[in-house]
This record gives sequence, C-alpha cells and structure tokens, in this order.
Amino acid sequence: METNIPELDQSPNGETAPNPISSERSSTELTDEQYQRKMQRRKQIQEQRLAEKTNQKGLIIVHTGNGKGKTTAALGMVLRSLGHGYRVAIVQFIKGAWEPAEKAALAPWTEAKEGRPQLEFYAMGEGFTWETQDRQRDIEKAQAAWEKALSLIQLDFKTVLLDEINIALKLGYLRIEQVLAGLEQKPDDSHVILTGRGAPAALIERADLVTEMTLIKHPFREQGIKAQAGVEF
Repeated sequence: METNIPELDQSPNGETAPNPISSERSSTELTDEQYQRKMQRRKQIQEQRLAEKTNQKGLIIVHTGNGKGKTTAALGMVLRSLGHGYRVAIVQFIKGAWEPAEKAALAPWTEAKEGRPQLEFYAMGEGFTWETQDRQRDIEKAQAAWEKALSLIQLDFKTVLLDEINIALKLGYLRIEQVLAGLEQKPDDSHVILTGRGAPAALIERADLVTEMTLIKHPFREQGIKAQAGVEF
C-alpha cells in the first residue's frame, strides 16, 4: 500500500508547511500541465498564508553560531533599511575600527542631511581580546559601548545594529539582565540586531528572529588561506 508524504514547502517568510500536492513525483517528472497546476496551487496556498499574517512590530534579531556571515548578514539589513530612507545606528563592541571597504560603501549615509546623518556609526571596542590582553579595560569599553547603544535604542532609529555584543556577553563583559532590560526600552516599531557567536539562551528566548550560522567549511581552516579583501574585510 502506497503512502503519499506531503511535500514540505518553504515560504519566503521562513515558514514550513505541508504542501497538499503529493511529492511522489518530483517536479522534473511532471508534464507541463501538471507542473502548472502544482505551481498554481502552491501560489494559492502562499497567498492565503500571507493574507492571514497581519501583525507588524519591531523585532529583536539575533545572528549567532560559529559560521561566517553574522555581521555581513546584519549589514545587509542595515543597507535595506537605509534604502528605505530609515535612520540606522551601528555600535561595534569588539572591533576597534570600521573596515575600510564597509566605511567607503556606507560613508554617503553618514553625511549630515537636514541637520543629522541617516547613519551613525560607533566603533567602541579596541580589538579582539587576545590583542588587548587587559580584561578590566575590555569590560570598561564594553560597558561604555552598551551605554551608547542604550541611548541609541531609545531614539528614533529604525534599525540599531549591536555588532559582536554576543561576544561581550559570553566573556562576561556585560550582564544578560542589563541587555534584556535595555531591549525592553526600544520603541515598538524599531528593530535591534545583535550579532556574535555564543548568544545566551535567555537572549535567544527573548528574540523574535534567530539565525545560527553553521560552519561547514572554511578556507583558513582547511586550506590555510588568509583573510581576503571583499570576503572577510
């Protein structure tokens, strides 16, 4: 007796839902007419699903995991917000300077227009911990970065990126309680993005959107290839 297993359909919104059309045959095995009917049905399901989603609010977004791309993905959201004309702020908790390529690409938005820039950027760290080798100073810098971040979160920025804040939490430079309390002070319609590996469980629980970057292969580890312009910086 044959059993038809529903095909899982991944929507653009990240939802996974059973597709009522059997996956017994793949799309490549369907006739043109069967494929068209299948896509029409999928379109109907997706449109119905989108129509049912009417809520809107500002999000707490976490990018974590050992894989590459956490800050890069966050900067993609920053660029998207800027393209919509929204005000954006970035605070770097660990890195001590803005990468030259990123600075060159985003510099036009840091120029004051109508009295204030669309993008504000603050590099508050002094580099990675193995470079500074001064725990107390690292804690002081992280706390200062958090105070700056908290002031920005409370203002009219649509998107605030707290780059590598998860590292500061993981190393004990910040307390998760103070960060969670600060996030509750953001305006209802603003987004806050927190990046860095080792995001605490309490932060993940509070967040609305969490993405874990998984390391599968890396050229530095497998091939001894150093960081390259346009990829890492």
